[in-house]
Amino acid sequence: MKKKKTFDMLNGSIWDKLILFALPLAASSILQQLFNAADVAVVGSFAGSGALAAVGANGPIINLLVNSFVGLSVGANVVIASFIGQNDEKRTSLAAHTSVTMSVIIGIVLLFVGFFFARPILELMSTPEDIINLAEIYLKIYFLGVPFVMLYNFAAAILRSKGDTQRPLIALFIGGVINVILNLFFVVVLHMSVEGVAIGTVVSNVFSSMMLLYWLMHETDALKIDLKQLKINGPILKRIAKIGVPAGLQGMVFSISNVCIQSSLNALGSDAIAASSAALNYEYFAYYILSSFAQAAVTFIGQNYSAKKYDRCKKITLQSFLLGGVTTMVACMLFVIFDHFFISFFTSDVSVASLAYTRMKIILPFQFLNMSIEVFSSVMRGVGYSSVPAGICVAGICGVRLAYLYTIYPAIASYDNLLIIYPISWFVTVVALALVYFIHVRPKVYAHQAAN
Repeated sequence: MKKKKTFDMLNGSIWDKLILFALPLAASSILQQLFNAADVAVVGSFAGSGALAAVGANGPIINLLVNSFVGLSVGANVVIASFIGQNDEKRTSLAAHTSVTMSVIIGIVLLFVGFFFARPILELMSTPEDIINLAEIYLKIYFLGVPFVMLYNFAAAILRSKGDTQRPLIALFIGGVINVILNLFFVVVLHMSVEGVAIGTVVSNVFSSMMLLYWLMHETDALKIDLKQLKINGPILKRIAKIGVPAGLQGMVFSISNVCIQSSLNALGSDAIAASSAALNYEYFAYYILSSFAQAAVTFIGQNYSAKKYDRCKKITLQSFLLGGVTTMVACMLFVIFDHFFISFFTSDVSVASLAYTRMKIILPFQFLNMSIEVFSSVMRGVGYSSVPAGICVAGICGVRLAYLYTIYPAIASYDNLLIIYPISWFVTVVALALVYFIHVRPKVYAHQAAN
């Protein structure tokens, strides 16, 4: 008998299903970051701190260009989940085909932008001269694989809309094993530098995305993909964009502010860049844990709200906060307590490691604020208020960070004072989101319950 890959989001207990949905999703994202971390670890151990800094300098650029459009996959997830909740197979199929087509188009556009504008972008960010050539090589090769990154993210969003978080995890695991093997082969055996880990990353992304596409082509329900039917459906694209564009904008402002912070970090030298590159991996791990419960919230609420199960939506919101908060803080405390052990995977340079420990202690204890931002935003998206959290995050994240960077920071410029803006901006944003949610969004949305 074929093993069931989905579960009923509309009935029964909630907390266990949130965990069953979120943990494979978190594992998938962490695996993806582990593959990126493998790039950092291999070049840091076998190609030197210069190559480590070159790879790390590209992180904010990749996040800005890629994650801004990955936000659209959130829209695809919400729209498909709502159609599933309404038991509308025709529009479910149209939305799935529209999503895959979008991923291909976006991926090709990003390939050209990232490849041909790599050098100007790095120069704009004040990338140090001693690493800019290596950074350009890595960025250009990485963007050759961006169409497959986009395909993976949209295909995974389609599967997750019905609760299937296992197969995206399997695809990433296989791709990750390929990535690590190729990294070691190119860098250790062939003595390549950043180009070796970049090629390994591209190949792994190809394998992961093709596996998901193959599975979608062999589905037996409304999510089955027929390559001959790939096209954009206008009305469904508008629905996806209504949710996904604000979500992408929210991701973009995070990335824009991080690019600006990276520019200030670049001015502090290669050691600071390398240290942040190492410590940032654990921030990503924490983020993927907390965002997995946010993704669970938006999917569960998307289905239940469409099915008019409003009390269930409230329970999903509360339990997403509790589960996300506990798991995030446990992970962050482990990273901080055993910081020497975790950083040892990326560098043996004492000065670089010391700066990495500092970053972990300043940022990781406050990731619960980031968790609250993501869950609040996801809950609002799930009930159709995608532009509200996006607008708040533009002001709270991007606005606060840019204001700090260009007013207060120049007078107190230092590594510690640069990093402190992360928890400050999170605090301002989560307070604003909480006020808007409880005063405006929640009473208005759940007024439908009284009417029914």
